[in-house]
Amino acid sequence: MYRDTNVTLLNLALSLSDALDLCSPSLFQRQIRSAFVAWELGRAANLPPEPLKNLFIAALFHDVGALSPDEKVALYKGEAANLDDHCLRGERLLQTVPLFEPCAKIVRYHHRRWSDWSEPIENQLVLQSQILSLADTLERFIDRDHYILHQHDELTSRVSSLTDGQIHPLVIDLLKYVGRREDFWLDITSPRLYSLLLHSAPCRGIEVELGQLIIISEFVRNLIDFRSKFTVTHSAGVSSAASMIASLFGLTELETEAMTVAGNLHDLGKVAIPNSILEKKTKLTHEEFAVIRQHTYVTYMVLSSIGGIQQIAEWAALHHERLDGSGYPFHLTSKKIGIGSRIVAVADVFTALAEDRPYRRAMNKNDTMSELKGLGNKRLLDINIIELLEANYEQIHLLTSEAQEKAMNTYLQIY
Repeated sequence: MYRDTNVTLLNLALSLSDALDLCSPSLFQRQIRSAFVAWELGRAANLPPEPLKNLFIAALFHDVGALSPDEKVALYKGEAANLDDHCLRGERLLQTVPLFEPCAKIVRYHHRRWSDWSEPIENQLVLQSQILSLADTLERFIDRDHYILHQHDELTSRVSSLTDGQIHPLVIDLLKYVGRREDFWLDITSPRLYSLLLHSAPCRGIEVELGQLIIISEFVRNLIDFRSKFTVTHSAGVSSAASMIASLFGLTELETEAMTVAGNLHDLGKVAIPNSILEKKTKLTHEEFAVIRQHTYVTYMVLSSIGGIQQIAEWAALHHERLDGSGYPFHLTSKKIGIGSRIVAVADVFTALAEDRPYRRAMNKNDTMSELKGLGNKRLLDINIIELLEANYEQIHLLTSEAQEKAMNTYLQIY
């Protein structure tokens, strides 16, 4: 029996932010490090608790508008052709989540130069955006291969030179103030920064209800699926199909809602997969498929780090396990694959077969069911769930198509 979630906003936000930077080793903890700097500067500026919290969350997700790994790396290297594009997308994405909506404008303007503001630095949005701008810039300037206390003076000097209209002198003075402490610099580059923030940063006492978690899972789903035109609506379809099958199977309303979250997050680990593999039109090589096989492992590791959703983590991450033990990444057999994971597995294959892919067109009902039954008869997927899907195919397909159309409309609005 699934029990209600008991998730804190801080744990959830840190884990998701951390996951989004897994697309490249050069970006490891980039947004978390920026959030730590922004938090320290915000405290030095004596920001009240609510604006400080909004600044911190904005920093954790400040690059969400850069959807592809290539775009994220280009931003990190300072090679992005247009800084405004990802800021605008980030704002629109964050506005889809009521808990994150107060942070959206900060993300929107975190690359605006100080000289382009008409409002004074005392304006709360101006100050928050400027602090995030400095935090983002400082994090990019840090040489990850060089001991931090051998470069912190140079970093301060380099950031201080940006007073020609990019960063307000008051904000630079905040960096000089907190930068006197060695612990500030050592914390930025500490491998234990996640743990430090988990126990000290804002949002610690804010709990996320299941309804809010569903909305946040849609936000994360979009960050993953909107990377490619071939995956824009995939997880929306899986989530809809899985929750409908769960309801028809007799799971409780609470379990069905949790299944919605699992479906939305089942491909979270694909954040670590290059677009060149996701969009390849020919058969994957052995090496490329080995890269693909990590995505369910990453999904499990990320979701398992969020307290209170262990069941959702299993349902989401085990969708490529097979009843005979031939799946991945854990090679579990039928005795260890629960009904929730079996439902997501069937929903995933159903949705994939019924949608266009780079290498083929969408299949019709007869071909889709033929493929599914073949997998069921081989004891790879649960034949009982497949038969339940077949008996309710039109209803499930209609609801799935509606969910995917809604996701496509969101995609078009974001872009």
